Amino acid sequence: MIYKKLIPASLLGRSLIIVFVPLITLVILTVLVFYQTSWNIISKRLAQSVVADIYVIVKLIDQDLKFKAFRIAYEDFKMKANIEKNKNLNPLSLQRTKIDPARKILSSRLRQALEELNKPFFYDLSNLNQGAKIAIQLNNDLLIINVHKDRLYSGAAFVFLLWMLFSSLVLLILAYIFMKNQIQPLKRLSIIAETFGRGLDAPELKEAGALEIRQTTNAFNQMRTRIKRFLKQRTDMLAGVSHDLRTPLTRMKLQLSLLKDEKAKSELELDIKEMTAMLDSYVNFVRTEAPEPIENISINEIIKDIFKNINKDNYKITLEEKDKIKTSGRPLQIKRAFQNIIDNSLRYSKKIKISIKSIEEGCEIIFDDDGPGIPNKNYEDVFKPFFTLDPSRNKLKGESGLGLSISRDIIRSHGGDIKLDQSEFGGLKSTILLPI
Repeated sequence: MIYKKLIPASLLGRSLIIVFVPLITLVILTVLVFYQTSWNIISKRLAQSVVADIYVIVKLIDQDLKFKAFRIAYEDFKMKANIEKNKNLNPLSLQRTKIDPARKILSSRLRQALEELNKPFFYDLSNLNQGAKIAIQLNNDLLIINVHKDRLYSGAAFVFLLWMLFSSLVLLILAYIFMKNQIQPLKRLSIIAETFGRGLDAPELKEAGALEIRQTTNAFNQMRTRIKRFLKQRTDMLAGVSHDLRTPLTRMKLQLSLLKDEKAKSELELDIKEMTAMLDSYVNFVRTEAPEPIENISINEIIKDIFKNINKDNYKITLEEKDKIKTSGRPLQIKRAFQNIIDNSLRYSKKIKISIKSIEEGCEIIFDDDGPGIPNKNYEDVFKPFFTLDPSRNKLKGESGLGLSISRDIIRSHGGDIKLDQSEFGGLKSTILLPI
């Protein structure tokens, strides 16, 4: 819809429209009503007053009191009267003067009032600032009257309209300042909420503004406190469990080394290896929750640093750098997220391609491999903690099912996301989107 495109997207803009549109509508209606009624009445009364004074002048001239009529016209009526002998009105009446559209009401009312004199007349309002020129035929003579503009024109009416427009503008400015101050706490709340949603350490928001905004701010602060408390309890619990289980696991390894039954020994070694991998994953997960300062990082350099620890002889790895990506984040966590995805590709494939490029929303890092891939129905399941497609295969590989879960938590805490799809090599395609 066209009207939706015209409406501002911001709350401040929409609030100003709510105030501005009724105000302008009221001013327009007031102006229309004023011109249709008030200005019409004012023009009629002014015209009738002028014609009444002209009638007095004509009467005095008919009584042969011409000089007295001129004096009264000049001193009392704000008119300049003159008589031109033996002159006809017809040449003047043939002249066509252009009437200003704004003075049509005045012209109509003046003509109606002059018709009541029952004498031929002519008037000219083309130069009202110099006065209105009125000519009246008196037998063989022509009475020329120049009426001062104040007798036919009321400037107070237009002052009133200007005052309305000026006051509307002042009210609009005051409404803008007031609404801006009221919306400012909402902007701060939005910024803090986005910061906290990206996993960054957001400070407690100070309550300000209207009652509803204060309530919203207080609810956000309480939610923030509960979430931070929950995350700390979860991290502390996993750290404690991981630490406590390492001691009995070490004793089991020592006792296993004394076991002579090779078959039982090999089976137990697989179980211990799986438990060790799980504990290592717990430790890695706890590390992702540990506070780490925000730094300026280079995505390209982080991936190149990971490549240094990979044996290039066993794998074909291609790095396609379409853009140099620099952003801000926690470098160790970002590196751990990339490391988990690359490790998964290294376990099941021999060919890996990584491309880095900038997009409109930020940056895009794509990992393609030629492994067996993942069924489409399990794209979301693999991000669940401890989910495995083939438990027996994962035991042999030393996996715990936390790698992708940790990676997505890290990426989402930085305001991004991970998406899975089929690779151009037939394996798995992992796409990471990060804001810049």
